[in-house]
Amino acid sequence: MVYRKKSWQEKMADKDGFPKILKLESNFPCYRSVTKMGAKIGDPIVLVNPSEVETIMKSVKKGKLITIYEICKQLSIKYNVKACCTLTTGIFIMIAANAAEEMNTESKIIKNPYWRTLKAGGYLNEKYPGGSNAQKDLLKKEGFKIIQRGKKYQVADFEKYLVNI
Repeated sequence: MVYRKKSWQEKMADKDGFPKILKLESNFPCYRSVTKMGAKIGDPIVLVNPSEVETIMKSVKKGKLITIYEICKQLSIKYNVKACCTLTTGIFIMIAANAAEEMNTESKIIKNPYWRTLKAGGYLNEKYPGGSNAQKDLLKKEGFKIIQRGKKYQVADFEKYLVNI
């Protein structure tokens, strides 16, 4: 049998059984991150489908930014839980960005301004198409100031530009 690698758009397909609400346990890969968001062992957390993460990313207008934490806050509110799994959300952010770029290449129509979605702390995402340098260029075109912190890039004063939740 010949294996064919899935396209990014195919990876965006919703998964059966999701969204899924689980009780937080200390062995969860996202444990440290969700406890920073205020969750405690036994609190309900949600794992969502990629399309829900993508919908939030698409809603970020020019001049605004969002981080993984704001995305998780929105999803937590939607599902009335304490937190959202940052690990799966981060994976879905990367998949959505690559799927958007795949679509942009095919149709030349930008439907997901993924570059406005930052990592925690306002850092650029090296897993985006073209890496953090491409994201830096796109953000600069929109008027954001980018500063270098060691080997990483960050949007200066990113907090001022975050979407309101």
